[in-house]
Amino acid sequence: MNHLFRQLDVRLNEGECLKPCSLCEVRATGVCGSVSSADLIHLAPMATIVDIDRGQTFIREGSPAEYYFTVIYGSAKLYKILADGRRQIIGFAYVGNFLGLASEENSRFSAEALEPLRVCRIARTRLTPVLVRVRSMEQRFLGLAIEELSDAHDQMALLGRKTTAERMASFILLQARRPQPRGVKFPRIHLPMSRVDIADYLGVTIETVSRSLARLKKLGVIEVPNIHEIVILDDARLRAISGGLFDPTTIYDSRTS
Repeated sequence: MNHLFRQLDVRLNEGECLKPCSLCEVRATGVCGSVSSADLIHLAPMATIVDIDRGQTFIREGSPAEYYFTVIYGSAKLYKILADGRRQIIGFAYVGNFLGLASEENSRFSAEALEPLRVCRIARTRLTPVLVRVRSMEQRFLGLAIEELSDAHDQMALLGRKTTAERMASFILLQARRPQPRGVKFPRIHLPMSRVDIADYLGVTIETVSRSLARLKKLGVIEVPNIHEIVILDDARLRAISGGLFDPTTIYDSRTS
């Protein structure tokens, strides 16, 4: 897997013992935010900053879970391959997100860069002993595990109980809550993933994704300036659709009948 990465020059010496952690742009919001400056001396020597090209898989389902990753910039899609060969996207990773929590020796999912990606990588075998000394980070890991369980429950509700329109509205609102690239501000939302990726995440076809977006646009809820951007025009109605309090198909169908 190492040939996929371009390792940056972050070699450490005695005078640079806190690099790259002391210079990390996402330390405050990432998993390391709970680590005090005094404890960084244990963590920094383990950290390696790597760049990953768009389309490269840096975590592979079934392969040994060797590393933890924190996203510094860019984004990735997380997916599993079902028994019949179909792909199910189970989530997306953005700036500040932490990847690599696993209760087993092998990875339970694959991760692929949606765009040029920079991550902080730490070997699991090196970090585990440190967690015994840095209790604040151990507690943060526990919190992340709880968050992942909550996200899994949300995904089950999204795929199992919501209509297509509710799924799409929920997806847009979810993207609105995540960190946006520099220069992109609400109500504008950047979507790094493709329409096929959205379809695989929502458990629908790409045609259904296109129809759902067109329906929301027809209602004046959103605008779609290009394939990688959405502008929310009516946040209240979008939330109503997401929660099942408003059925967009009734108005849309009556307008086009």
